[in-house]
Amino acid sequence: MIYGIGDLHLDYSQEKPMDVFGDNWIDHEKKIFSNWNQLVGDEDLVLLPGDISWALKLKKAYDDLKRIDDLPGYKIITKGNHDYWWQGPKKLKELNLKTITFVQNDSYIYNNIGIGGTRGWISEDYEGFDKQDEKVFNRELNRLNLSLTSIKKDINIKIAMLHYPPFNMDGSPNKFVDLMIKHHIDICIYGHLHAEGHRFVVEDKINGIQFYCVSSDFIDFKPKKII
Repeated sequence: MIYGIGDLHLDYSQEKPMDVFGDNWIDHEKKIFSNWNQLVGDEDLVLLPGDISWALKLKKAYDDLKRIDDLPGYKIITKGNHDYWWQGPKKLKELNLKTITFVQNDSYIYNNIGIGGTRGWISEDYEGFDKQDEKVFNRELNRLNLSLTSIKKDINIKIAMLHYPPFNMDGSPNKFVDLMIKHHIDICIYGHLHAEGHRFVVEDKINGIQFYCVSSDFIDFKPKKII
């Protein structure tokens, strides 16, 4: 099985309560860990598209990452907009986590299923989108291209992980989707959207790609079965 759940927003220090987004976020970590242990087996794969820990430094994030490492299954993590602790692949690998792989400009193969991804960025039609946003947007497009290019063409199924939704404000596909079409992606998961933001969720099959939103509160803090 392959599951997806994003936006864990773990906080080992207990200093960043998430219930500002609604009462459903009260004790959200306990809900996530309980549901995970009930659903996920040791041989399953869990995709986590960003916003993993509120920690600002990698050393502080380790406690949250270790809790994920100790959960059942293998895990693939890509970066979210709040993952300020994220450092280069070398530093992340030096954490020596047993069941976690961090994807950045590369990909991961699981049972002949190729998985790539990147953070993504706000859409170009977002109010206030400026030249700096354009620079980040294009950089993230390039990172996704590098990641998806690294997946061999003979792979059975291809999955893209993004933190930001790959859609414009009106719900139409943006350039990230164009790139996924070019790389023959079958499934895309994304997160980032909470509470009132759920009205911007798009879950549909578009140009042959099945899209799923896996923000933890959108899926009731239960890992969502993707395959």
